[in-house]
Amino acid sequence: MPQRVRIATVNVNGIRAAARNGMHDWLETADVDILTLQEVRATGADLATALPGWQIVNDEALAKGRAGVAIAARAPLDIWRVELGDDALDSKGRWIEADFAIDGENLTVVSAYVFTGEDGTPKQDAKYAFLDAMGVRMPQLAADDGLAVITGDLNVGHRELDIRNWKGNVKKAGFLPRERAYFDRFMGERGTLVTGVDGSVGPGLGWVDVGRRFHGEVDGPYTWWSSRGKAFDNDTGWRIDYQLATPALAERVVDYRIARAASWDTRWSDHAPVIVDYTLGG
Repeated sequence: MPQRVRIATVNVNGIRAAARNGMHDWLETADVDILTLQEVRATGADLATALPGWQIVNDEALAKGRAGVAIAARAPLDIWRVELGDDALDSKGRWIEADFAIDGENLTVVSAYVFTGEDGTPKQDAKYAFLDAMGVRMPQLAADDGLAVITGDLNVGHRELDIRNWKGNVKKAGFLPRERAYFDRFMGERGTLVTGVDGSVGPGLGWVDVGRRFHGEVDGPYTWWSSRGKAFDNDTGWRIDYQLATPALAERVVDYRIARAASWDTRWSDHAPVIVDYTLGG
């Protein structure tokens, strides 16, 4: 009989702060099997303290207190990689992969934290270089009908449905046409040329945005809210946290949801966890 595997991803905005502010209470009832984290801002020792009993692999950023990604699991986690781009790419603390053997099937899980970027600056150039490297790695992960999922804070709202105030952000990092065009290709039909929203043309990679497929053509649901004004209370958010699945894995999705806090003062991060249930094995 197939086994349900629940994968949750969240930008914790600092694992130590998240642990102090209520992450444990959420984990006690979330029944998560694999947890991917971004913006950890801490060491492996800090992660072990914050997540006792979990098996953890992580990659720290070179700058202390910045970025950082991790994958935590209830079961032993032995095979993992940091494999994105060449030595020229700044990917420390932003990409980590782990393989899981589940009932005779192999699943690859990625925790990714894409640069925020800033239009017209070297920060944006670094973001484009990272997205370029993703475009190279994704076909490798999907080869031979592989079961793989890229989770995390990808810092791009793909479509107008993904940002409540999209008209006010068309010239800002996170919703620039060139950024969105990468996602047009990532989710475009595999083996066909895809014209991006910026007019660029490139091959589609065939990956599936699980949240958009599950919810359809609706606004959001959002995963991040600015601390300005009443953004959270008014649900003026961005959907920038994703689970992107290979076509083979996307067929195994049985549930998707965003664990939005009940109120502003009960949040333990400025991002909400994105939770997907898959079936494997059997």
